[in-house]
Amino acid sequence: MNDIFSLLKALNRPQLLIRAAQCGQVDYNRTRDLRRLLKVNTPPSPGAAIMSLMAHEEDLEEKRMTGDAGYSIARHVEVLIAMIGEARLLRAKLSAH
Repeated sequence: MNDIFSLLKALNRPQLLIRAAQCGQVDYNRTRDLRRLLKVNTPPSPGAAIMSLMAHEEDLEEKRMTGDAGYSIARHVEVLIAMIGEARLLRAKLSAH
């Protein structure tokens, strides 16, 4: 699991994106949001969710960097919100054991 946290820590994204995602934490609802973002009926474990979200975020970052017309900053922030929320949940579960 430390590998997941290392991968998250290594992300280098614009501070504005990260700040927006941090502000969005107050409204994060994993059941609702993961169902929509990952297109699943039942949310996966936090670790599996983070890995799926990271793959999606990487695609969004590529679109952002290349100026792709299909890039959605709102979607990017939503994915980052979910990544932060899932990382917090995973960290809490690990520290409880």
